[in-house]
This record gives sequence, C-alpha cells and structure tokens, in this order.
Amino acid sequence: MEVEVTSGVLAALRDEAQKAGDEECCGLLLGGIEGDGAERIEVAEAAANVAANRCVHFEIDPLALLAAHKAARGGGRRVLGYYHSHPTGDPIPSATDCEHSTGDSRIWAIIARSEVAFWRDSGNGFVQLAPRAVD
Repeated sequence: MEVEVTSGVLAALRDEAQKAGDEECCGLLLGGIEGDGAERIEVAEAAANVAANRCVHFEIDPLALLAAHKAARGGGRRVLGYYHSHPTGDPIPSATDCEHSTGDSRIWAIIARSEVAFWRDSGNGFVQLAPRAVD
C-alpha cells in the first residue's frame, strides 16, 4: 500500500524532535485512506512521552492514544501509525522498537538528526517505506 505524507507533517516531525532535545518525542500519525488506497498522513499529533527514561525510550500517553481512536470512531482522522525520535541514534528501528512492535501493520516514523524515515510494522519485522511527499 502506498503512503503519502504532507510537507507540513514532515516539518512538524523535525520540529518536535528538535524541541525534545535529549529526550525522545512521540506521537500519533493521523490521516485517511485515499480513493486509490494510499494512506495519507495529514497530521502528526504530539503526545506526552510517559516512559520512565525518556532519553532512551518512548511510551505514548495511553490517554492520547485512546482519545485518537475515539475521535476516529466518531468520524475523525484514522490512527495510521506512530512516531518517535532517536536523539542519539539513526532513523531506523532499534532493538527496543523491534521488541515492542506488535505486527499491527501501522506506520512508524522515526526522526534522527532532522532525517525522517518511515517503516511498516509488518509482523515479520519492520519494512522501510518510501512515502510520496504531497501538499
């Protein structure tokens, strides 16, 4: 399935990672399904990182996740995936990311040093995506 991402989302992801500094930022990728079946990421919604050690881990605030799913059920944007930053690493899934993946086919955006990479949690590991930038 093709993935599209707006330039505004890319800018927001980079900005959020920069603001977080030495801690991992995290949040939700929201959007919809286009007529051609493409997943279109339209919003990067920041969420509190509630992990015990935010410098090396992330955990999206469960209340933010529940609120996003509730909004989607009410006709709002779908939860297409998640994002987080690697303040000292690369924009690739870490061993911890792989350990905590669920195989739910959601999109993961990982930000490191202003680079944003997109991955699909395939159930057999992460598969890198090449989203099309749209406005």
